[in-house]
Amino acid sequence: MQIQTHTSQSKQYQRFLVQGTQNIDEATIKEVGNWLRLALVFCATFAGLATILASPPIFYALLPVALAAAIFETHPVDHVYNHIIRRFTGTQPLPKRGIPTRVACGVGGLMMVATALAFSSGAMMLGYFLGGQLVLVASLAATTDICIPSIVYQLSVGRSDLVKALFK
Repeated sequence: MQIQTHTSQSKQYQRFLVQGTQNIDEATIKEVGNWLRLALVFCATFAGLATILASPPIFYALLPVALAAAIFETHPVDHVYNHIIRRFTGTQPLPKRGIPTRVACGVGGLMMVATALAFSSGAMMLGYFLGGQLVLVASLAATTDICIPSIVYQLSVGRSDLVKALFK
């Protein structure tokens, strides 16, 4: 299946296509695109705190959020937006997350476990390295909508057309 990527499509829209965000169009992205970043900001912030503090308990506390985000089409933080925040903003509910984003959350969960185990075993440099990578990838997605694990997923399933559209 070939997705048409026209030059009139915004880069932000194309980035959400790569992430597999469901049932979106330019108008939806314009209205709630920045709110889709809320979950990533949450994860990057707490992963950053856990890394700075070299705290396995914080990583393990964040792990159920990452696992739920990997399993379900709606990220747990998206529920907070959908049921509370949007009542004040008057915006529509967030679209469901697609498989690429859910795979990215699963990879994030694995990184959390690896980082927590590194810190627990006294491998501090490895823990800081792994935690730093997790925070960098989550922060990139939170600030630019460029999700590296989603790009890798799309390339691995033969969707290079979506990825190429990002760099045109």
